[in-house]
Amino acid sequence: MDLGSQPSDAELVSRATRGDESAFADLVRRHERKVYNLAFRMLGREEDARDAAQDAFVSCYRRLSAFRGEALFSTWLHRIAVNACYDVLRRRRGTVLPLEDIPEPPPQPDHADAASAAVDVQRALQELAFDYRAVLVLHDIQGWAYEEVAGILDVPLGTVKSRLHRGRLALARALGHGAEPSEPADRASSDPDEPEDPLSPDDPSGGLDRADAAGQEPNRPAPPSNTSLP
Repeated sequence: MDLGSQPSDAELVSRATRGDESAFADLVRRHERKVYNLAFRMLGREEDARDAAQDAFVSCYRRLSAFRGEALFSTWLHRIAVNACYDVLRRRRGTVLPLEDIPEPPPQPDHADAASAAVDVQRALQELAFDYRAVLVLHDIQGWAYEEVAGILDVPLGTVKSRLHRGRLALARALGHGAEPSEPADRASSDPDEPEDPLSPDDPSGGLDRADAAGQEPNRPAPPSNTSLP
């Protein structure tokens, strides 16, 4: 099939807001793997990742008419997905996941998968505060550009670079490496809003202000058959 002949996200969103359920189903199929991969990297458990991904698409469906196209649909969807991951972590707050219970990453490839799918990295990610984990997963694993990460998390570009630098240091510590990552061009000045310790098991949110994906939820037709509302 000629990929150039496929409708854009914007076209599918437009059709879906007019009641075309098949258009929304196409959006789900197009983005579900990357959303699931994000959730799995963030949460560390397949069950939680499935729940977060489903919650994200249900929320996306309900809010679709509030999407104004000021950002790419994929950026807006991933903002919702990050919030869904935060909600799952908040619901399970106080539940400690033993490192031996963290499964190996599933065979669903994403950017830099060969380097990032190692079990020890996946385990170490779960030790990081939520905001540092988010920038590492989005930028270093899934390959989003700095500006795109800033849009997804709804934070300034400088905050993304600061969190990324601190997150890499925290990940190195969690992996037992003492050397700092050598990427001086990405290093940013200290952000006063950052938590003191990126390794923050007592607060899975890491002090993150939830990305604002809110919008009115007007009455919508029933979702596609493969998406169940809570």
